[in-house]
Amino acid sequence: MTTLRHEFYETDDKLTISVFDKGADPEQVSVKFEPRRLSYKNGEKELVLEPLKGQIDPEASGYTVGKVKVEIRLVKMAQGRWVSLVGDSPDPMTTTVIPQASSSTTTTTRKPKKNWEGITTEILSAEKEVTSDQDPNAGGDATVNSFFQKLYSEADEDTKRAMLKSYQESGGTTLSTNWSEVGKGHVEVKPPQGSEWKKWGA
Repeated sequence: MTTLRHEFYETDDKLTISVFDKGADPEQVSVKFEPRRLSYKNGEKELVLEPLKGQIDPEASGYTVGKVKVEIRLVKMAQGRWVSLVGDSPDPMTTTVIPQASSSTTTTTRKPKKNWEGITTEILSAEKEVTSDQDPNAGGDATVNSFFQKLYSEADEDTKRAMLKSYQESGGTTLSTNWSEVGKGHVEVKPPQGSEWKKWGA
């Protein structure tokens, strides 16, 4: 028997073996596929590969007879690289190369998570609170609102009614705490000097 020279290349789902059998007659060539075994025969020439490194699908596998070589296509049952054609135990290459490749991939693609809570705290602590002594406009709406909330919460019923009535009827341009004055009639709109009062949508 003559053992034929052969080589192979693979993808994750297929493996192709080139058997160098020049001038092989397609009528004489016989290829037998089994889940973990492959046998090639052409007269006195023979090639047997077992046990195959992984399991193949005999039904989906096939071969083509050419002038210089015979190409045998094996369809893998499970995706992945074999590295070698035969063998029971894992090839050393699969245990050294593949984990390194996967770890380097995860290292390059992993993005550090941002600690938004820490960033917010950092920004807030970095911002120095400006007092009204340093800037007359410091505090803005928040300070004004808290002042009126405090004033309203500590006021008696007449003062509260005066504040609500004056604010609502004047369209937010007047705020009075004097019920004896506000209770007499409708509170007029008094826009700030140099501005003109218009109803919403007008």
